[in-house]
This record gives sequence, structure tokens and C-alpha cells, in this order.
Amino acid sequence: MSQPKLELYADAQYASPYAMSVFVALHEKSLPFTLHTVDLGKQDNLAADFASMSLTQRVPTLIHDGFTLSESSAITEYLDEVFPEPAIYPDDRRERARARQVQAWLRSDLMPIRMERSTEVLFYGPSAVPLSADALIAARKLFSVAEALLAHGQPHLFGSWCVADLDLALMLNRLVLNGDSVPASLADYARYQWQRPSVMRWLALVRPAI
Repeated sequence: MSQPKLELYADAQYASPYAMSVFVALHEKSLPFTLHTVDLGKQDNLAADFASMSLTQRVPTLIHDGFTLSESSAITEYLDEVFPEPAIYPDDRRERARARQVQAWLRSDLMPIRMERSTEVLFYGPSAVPLSADALIAARKLFSVAEALLAHGQPHLFGSWCVADLDLALMLNRLVLNGDSVPASLADYARYQWQRPSVMRWLALVRPAI
């Protein structure tokens, strides 16, 4: 069987958590792909050639044999349906739904954390500015949800690794890697996820100075 032709468009700084999620998913499935970058600072995502290809004009965008798809959770779900082995979502329907819930929540909530601890913290260095009151409230909510999900004491959300583990660890690591106060069990979980080989491949990418 011939190899699928896959192309991934990510941001030029390799700082998008959503591009990272798709990049890791492709590596977890051992799918060969070509990596391209789009300079969001120059608004190259709005250029005619990219806009004609990417429906939402955003990264990540995946091309699979001529089919283009953007929005990271849509891409990872698509990859798991088209290339089911190894799975990156739980097999159990309820656990799979919960994993998707976690992904959707992390992409739509906790804005103060995302604003004050941008992914530059993860890939370029910490911020010296203390968290605001709103960010501290968001952090408490994050910790409450994460502790409930990980109350079983296992190293992954659903027994074995899934892509939602990466997304949750990434949100926690916005705080952990900045030196902010995080419950020890959650900090350990986040650091453990960061050691996964597919994650380390993303971390090893050469990033331009900012």
C-alpha cells in the first residue's frame, strides 16, 4: 500500500498549541508528512494562495491527498478515523466523548491563562509578570477540572495516552514552566507528558527569534 500524501501547515514560530497537537498526532501514528510554515505575524494566512486552500484561513491546516482541513481537533479526529491504528482517542465511546469535551473546553475557556501565559512561555521563556486575579481564578478552575479527571492516580486521562493528554498538559505547562504555583500532582503529570518522544520532536524544532 502506498504511503498517504500528508502536508501540515503550522505557524512560523512553532508556537501554536493547536499546530503542536496535530504534529504530535501525526508522529504518534507514524505518518510521514511534509511540514510547511505560515508567518502569522505578516498575515500570510490571509494571502490568496493560503486562503484558497484553508477554509478558515488558520493554522494548523492539513492536506491529505488533496483534501484540506483546518481546526486542530477536527484534524485529529479525522486522522483517527482515516488511520485508526494506533488510536489517539479512547476506544470507549464515553471516554472518547470525554476526551473531545476536554479538548473543546481547553480551546474555548481559560482565556486569562492563555493571554497572560501565552505559548511563548512554553517555547521561548517565562514571563516575569504575576498572574492577575482573573488568571488566578481561571487557574483554580483548571486545577479543579484536572484533579477530577486524574483522580484515578494514573499517568494518563483514560488509561493509555490520548491526544487530550497533550492538550491538558500544555495548558498546565503554561503555568508549570513559568514557575507559577501548581499542585504537585498536576505539575508531575504535565512534565511527564512533556517527555513523550512525539512531544519532544515538536520542542526540538528550531524557532526564529522574537
